Amino acid sequence: MQTARVCNNKVCLFTLRGRKGNYRMTNNKSVLNWIEEMKALVNPDQVVWIDGSEEQLEALRAEACSTGEMIKLNQDKLPGCYLHRTAVNDVARVEDRTFICSRKEEDAGPTNHWKEPQEAYKMLYDIARGSYKGRTMYVIPYSMGPIGSPLAKIGIELTDSIYVVLNMAIMTRVGQKVLDTLGDSEDWVKGLHCKCDIDAEKRYICHFPEDNTIISVNSGYGGNVLLGKKCFALRIASYLGKNEGWMAEHMLILGIENPKGEIKYIAAAFPSACGKTNLAMLIPPAGYKAKGYKVWCVGDDIAWMRKGPDGRLWAINPENGFFGVAPGTNEKSNPNALATTRKGTIFTNVAHNLDDNTVWWEGLDKNPPKNAVDWKGNPWDGTTSTEKGAHPNSRFTAPAKNCPCISSEFESVTGVPISAIIFGGRRAKTAPLVYQSRDWNNGVFVGSIMASETTAAAAGAVGVVRRDPMAMLPFCGYHMGDYFAHWIEMGKVLGDKAPKIFNTNWFRLDDEGHFIWPGFGDNLRVLEWILKRCEGEVDAKETAIGYVPNADDINLEGLDLDKATLESILEVDNDVWAEEAKGIEEFYGKFGDKLPQELKDQLNSLKERLAK
Repeated sequence: MQTARVCNNKVCLFTLRGRKGNYRMTNNKSVLNWIEEMKALVNPDQVVWIDGSEEQLEALRAEACSTGEMIKLNQDKLPGCYLHRTAVNDVARVEDRTFICSRKEEDAGPTNHWKEPQEAYKMLYDIARGSYKGRTMYVIPYSMGPIGSPLAKIGIELTDSIYVVLNMAIMTRVGQKVLDTLGDSEDWVKGLHCKCDIDAEKRYICHFPEDNTIISVNSGYGGNVLLGKKCFALRIASYLGKNEGWMAEHMLILGIENPKGEIKYIAAAFPSACGKTNLAMLIPPAGYKAKGYKVWCVGDDIAWMRKGPDGRLWAINPENGFFGVAPGTNEKSNPNALATTRKGTIFTNVAHNLDDNTVWWEGLDKNPPKNAVDWKGNPWDGTTSTEKGAHPNSRFTAPAKNCPCISSEFESVTGVPISAIIFGGRRAKTAPLVYQSRDWNNGVFVGSIMASETTAAAAGAVGVVRRDPMAMLPFCGYHMGDYFAHWIEMGKVLGDKAPKIFNTNWFRLDDEGHFIWPGFGDNLRVLEWILKRCEGEVDAKETAIGYVPNADDINLEGLDLDKATLESILEVDNDVWAEEAKGIEEFYGKFGDKLPQELKDQLNSLKERLAK
């Protein structure tokens, strides 16, 4: 079936497989020239521009199901939901195959892998050459952030994967409006993705920050191929932010509404396995709910922030969906995330319950399906198998609009004003439950020394401290010493209107190895104190590392935790921190002359306070 349609004063063919042939959705020369160059390289059989229409996306879903690329799930129980399996060798981000291809090696810094740009282009083009033969090139114009927002950026991804198209249509804003907004501008990010042979030995995810370019070859897995995600939104955007005076951060954004109806917004960065998504979609404890407290999710993973006209720091979530880890997500751990996945969601590498054509993963419930297919595509009986039904990094790609607690400001082009920034980690004894930095530069120091200790669930020794500054270690697109300097510069730009900076640690352990703080929804009790500090409503005790709460100022109502226990996890042990300072000094040594003097001064000041 095909019909003629007039599009942008051009007649084009529209078929159930999408827009074909020479149709184009823009006259932007920089876009068209690049696409022609890439077409000549990869040699597709046809080109389909993604206009973002439901009609076109539905046709692509049907095509993906007809080839086995996706499986349509039970539309009564999971309307609009599909299952996809990646290759067994292609199930996660590959940091050792991820490169920053800056012109100077020193600009990539010691925490990134580097390739010389021209060598990288040659290598990638040799791998990609002719790889679309017999395949379709999909052109995805997408906006990171609400279309037309002054805080948003535009990208174009070329891919030979319908799976990528459908995920990008969830994770970003795609279609004609994006190109209309771009107009003739050359300010956009190029992204080329080629599945090739899914060869792990030839898999590369390369970023060219000076060229606004990302190239990914030989992968079909989400984080490696949804180029708007970490590749653009953090690695490329962090570099753009440094040059343009804004910040691209690996942070959730949430709003806390008090009983008066006032909403204050917090941005927070945590390393993996520290409850970031749970905090982003926090459900208030019963006592808080009864009083009228509400929590609103603006974003669960990435924040783009810049100084607003009023001098404050304003933030948007550049994404349009959630790319969440499925295992462990359940009705108790994160009911809002689970509810978000119940329609319009793509599940990747989870188990397929054949009895009712739904999905299952470890930690969803205690009733694994007996008649199922595991993430590898093999028959699986969850009641007897010792193998996992879902891969530990299996994912759901779900529209943010599905989230029961999505903020009314989610689509705001101006974003939301940030009152507080939180850094966190997983420390058994070192960091107190919460403390406030002494000032902005001290807060940058606090973020730069963020760390977690390995647990029994992680490979290797237990209790090893792994530092992950601002949770950006794998995602900073340039030298991390320069990144720290950019944070310090932003403090000067914001002045006395800068957000207050805090550190939290939900993971203090008792002598038997049990968590002392209950976590989950009860973390709101700590967030309440943080916002009160921002408003100057409560005092705090000065310690060598910063300001900790008076125990009476943390609301314990309805909580099975006494004041003495709370005081024990607010304690700062100077001897423990003296050892910590040695680890910080060793870590800082990585950055050489690029480490800002301000952070050296902060470390020296900490040592002096500890010595007293």
